[in-house]
Amino acid sequence: MLFEQIKTNGLGCYSYVIGCPASGVVAVVDPRRDVDIYLQIANEYDLSITHIFETHVHADHVSGAQELRALTGAEICIHESTPINYEAIKLSDGDEFHFGNAILRVLHTPGHTPGSVSFLVTDLARSSLPSIILTGDLLFVGDIGRPDLPGDEILDEQVESLYNSLYKTLGDLPDYLEVYPAHGEGSLCGQGMSAKPSSTLGYERLTNPMLRFSDYKSFKQRVLSNLPMRPPSFEKIINTNLDGASISIKRVAEEHALSAEEAVAMYKEGATILDLRSALSFGAAHIPGSINVDFTDGPKLNWVGMATPPYKPLVLVLPSDQEFEAVCTELRRIGCDDVKGWLKGGFDTWLESGMETASFTYISATSLLEHLAGDNPPTLIDVRTPAEFNSTSIKDAVHVPIDLIISMDSCTNDAVTQTVVVCQSGFRAAIAASILQTKGCNDLTILSGGMIAWENIT
Repeated sequence: MLFEQIKTNGLGCYSYVIGCPASGVVAVVDPRRDVDIYLQIANEYDLSITHIFETHVHADHVSGAQELRALTGAEICIHESTPINYEAIKLSDGDEFHFGNAILRVLHTPGHTPGSVSFLVTDLARSSLPSIILTGDLLFVGDIGRPDLPGDEILDEQVESLYNSLYKTLGDLPDYLEVYPAHGEGSLCGQGMSAKPSSTLGYERLTNPMLRFSDYKSFKQRVLSNLPMRPPSFEKIINTNLDGASISIKRVAEEHALSAEEAVAMYKEGATILDLRSALSFGAAHIPGSINVDFTDGPKLNWVGMATPPYKPLVLVLPSDQEFEAVCTELRRIGCDDVKGWLKGGFDTWLESGMETASFTYISATSLLEHLAGDNPPTLIDVRTPAEFNSTSIKDAVHVPIDLIISMDSCTNDAVTQTVVVCQSGFRAAIAASILQTKGCNDLTILSGGMIAWENIT
């Protein structure tokens, strides 16, 4: 049996290729939008991709199922309860699909979404017993899927389904099954996930805190008290996946290169200027009204989905080592198809144009400690999650989680005093500060190193 896990960096997504080289057939589970990797694997082993399975309608990334079907003729398969607007094979609990020695058996495991499924995988070359379970967004390594994405009106039903799928459907399965989820560390479809790409069902029963509740009531209380942030992009991505995503159009950099004047014109017409340079470079000088998500250490697509309005076109300011075409491929994974262009020559082009710039400053933990003891202490805004803030925080800091900052209509900070934005490391604080500036906040400062630095000196 051929079994390969593909990780998509920047999203924490996993997809899978499962098949039988001897029979020449293979299936893909939960494909990402850019599908070249699956075609390469199929070509390497001289296999035909015949089926594409979706464990559920994804909220955090656009599926590559439509593109893969267009290129291979493979059938798309999704649970029968899913209200899709495209043609597909409708899956039912207990259905089996054979790919030579590999068998996929469908388990209906609702809870993350009503139509969520898991797949038991058997390798007949070794045994007639299944050895792997693909759990989708039901069970992760170290955590479970969130139940709130389909909407508040069915949240109670979702939580109960989640419990039943985890404790009853999976409860009847053997400990030795290897667990391969649809997401890992970095995903916003759950939280507290391990960096490990797989586990076993027995080990998760021993160590996963969400599988150790003695009753449904305590399980429900914990789930509802610990829901992660929901990026504004999720609704658009869900709708795109229900309708079936459009086929990729290759972006040629020179055809989308913009002057400073052209970037301003597009901004005035409603585009969002997304600056992907380092937070320090952005803080030193940036285009007024632009939003910063630091891509210099790799793509941070969840944060693009969190920070940018989902239905607005984008104009990009790129780091010197990033290529326009590659960044567009990343952005298409979360449904950002409407990229108008990029500032040719980078931010230097803006500086050379003589146009206005904005900035914010950084302060060390040591300097902040001194300022807080002075006559005119700054206002502190802590943008971390409630769990982080309740665990440890700076005295008198105001807790405004970043998702609330995003939803604010206008800035409410005191224009007389300095405002210091705080997060765990400084990364989220830079995003939050850039958003606060677009809402009219002034005199913003970032705590360098965040709470990590603060705790090292206090």
